Amino acid sequence: MTEDLFDRRLRALRRDRAARVGPELFLLDRAFDECLDRLSAIDRDFGHALLIGAPDPAWRRRLQPFAPKVTVIDAGPLFADAASGAAVDEDRHDFGEQGFDLVIAVGTLDTVNELPLAFQLIRRAMRPDAPLLGALAGGDSLPMLRAAMIEADRATGGVAARTHPRIEPSSLAGLLSAAGFVMPVVDVDRVTLRYASLQSLVRDLRAMGASNMLAARAPGRGKAWAARASAAFAAQAKDGRTEERVDILHFLAWVPA
Repeated sequence: MTEDLFDRRLRALRRDRAARVGPELFLLDRAFDECLDRLSAIDRDFGHALLIGAPDPAWRRRLQPFAPKVTVIDAGPLFADAASGAAVDEDRHDFGEQGFDLVIAVGTLDTVNELPLAFQLIRRAMRPDAPLLGALAGGDSLPMLRAAMIEADRATGGVAARTHPRIEPSSLAGLLSAAGFVMPVVDVDRVTLRYASLQSLVRDLRAMGASNMLAARAPGRGKAWAARASAAFAAQAKDGRTEERVDILHFLAWVPA
């Protein structure tokens, strides 16, 4: 048994905190909208869909025109409850066997401890010739945040683990193939954001349930560290705002017919 990369309990708590304070949906809605656009291009009827990740309970209703029956899961109990779903970890849940002819996964799989196993469990739950569509953060996301924290670490005691490892598009396609999916396609929606301060960015990340949930996360280093990180972030500003980037990896793969 390998140690968990992500703290499972904290992962649920982070999503519950986002549910209570917001959540902030502008990136998540963008990803979900794109998944529905891609789904509309698939010329077939679906009966039973699995929706993995539901920060907005309206997502269930928006998916129902494509598949009248929708089962929802989310790692956050409050999100799951609001969408009439179940709170589970994707790599620890038995989804059953060949029960779904469509799966959509948005915004959660980048923080699953055993992503290969999660894909295998999802694949087992899907019927032949069923599509899996999804989106997750990866690639070169949040370079300014990472650089600011590294500079603050170096100034106050050495670099520590403060950001999540990032999934590359080629690695994601390989994981899908290894799990038994065919014809995997991965592309990147690169989103540029502009922030007046590091605190504003961190506030959005918390409202998305996307702040640090590493099991071996580094402890805070106090006000001096925070001030140095904020200054480093602000130093990259143009016209009073720092440009940050998020790479949304969209993927589509199929169960063999």
